[in-house]
Amino acid sequence: QVQLVESGGGFMQAGDSLRLSCAASGRSFSNHAVGWFRQAPGKEHEFVAAISGSEESTIYADSVKGRFTISRDNAKNTVYLRMNSLKPEDTAVYYCAADWSRSVATALRYEYEFWGQGTQVTVSS
Repeated sequence: QVQLVESGGGFMQAGDSLRLSCAASGRSFSNHAVGWFRQAPGKEHEFVAAISGSEESTIYADSVKGRFTISRDNAKNTVYLRMNSLKPEDTAVYYCAADWSRSVATALRYEYEFWGQGTQVTVSS
């Protein structure tokens, strides 16, 4: 079992930058893919970004490509999501998730077995 805890959310202005963290405890997730998803009020979960266990590959949703960067520090058992040029449409609860079955990054929500509780990001115009 692995526990994921997100942190770093907050209330931001459009154009601001923010870094979210996803810390794992219980087990190391260095060999496993980790993804970020978000859910805005009244909407379905949306894929944001994912990183492979080897750090060799990252994938992004088109809506955040060029603005968000996912990275990981396996020594700290932590994955980060750097968000630049925030927009009001980025407002959502952001969740990190670990895919315990594979190392390759995927955007498929059902592939991720472990989820954090989420952290709120609110961006005002």
